[in-house]
Amino acid sequence: MSSRIVVFGAGGRVGRAAVAEAVRRTHTVTAVVRDPDRHRGLAGAGVDVVRGDATDPGSVAAIAAGHDAAINASARLDVPSEEFFVAAAKALVAGLEATGVRRLVTLGIASTLETAPGVRVMDAPDFPEPYRVFSQGHAAEFDTLVSAGGGLDWLMVVPPMDLDAAGPRTGTYRSARGTLLDGTGHISHPDLAVALLDEIDNPRHRRIQLAVAD
Repeated sequence: MSSRIVVFGAGGRVGRAAVAEAVRRTHTVTAVVRDPDRHRGLAGAGVDVVRGDATDPGSVAAIAAGHDAAINASARLDVPSEEFFVAAAKALVAGLEATGVRRLVTLGIASTLETAPGVRVMDAPDFPEPYRVFSQGHAAEFDTLVSAGGGLDWLMVVPPMDLDAAGPRTGTYRSARGTLLDGTGHISHPDLAVALLDEIDNPRHRRIQLAVAD
């Protein structure tokens, strides 16, 4: 069944892959970017490109109204990680709940996954500090969703460390709840998009981190 899906961060590699996979499944997509003029190539049959801000609940609500589900692949490198990802989580929860959009699938990062109970990749003593700081933003995003997203059916899909932009679409992947798969692991952008859209079309996991890898 065709749905209306809004994709925040649609201009990035994962966002573009999610838009392409949604169109492949005959969904109608609203692709949200900060500057539509820079992403004119996204527009096409079934895709409307709009300007929006995932950290602004008013912007989220205005854009998401009338949609069935949302994907968040947004990121900013010019804003402190924790500031951005927490603001986005809060805005998405508030904006989506205000418009009745029930399902949110958001993109996580492998360093927040556990290697043992209570021990995350980012907790290793030799984990590089700049990456730890960035990872903390996603960890705080997850905590924010846990505490604030009670009325929203959300899921954080987490790719492995080896995220392959040039890899093919196989249409298959493995998954695990909150734990790292196979060390650095591997998945292509198209197969990550398959995992994101599978959880839109047929939600099987809720309110957790779902690790995926090929």
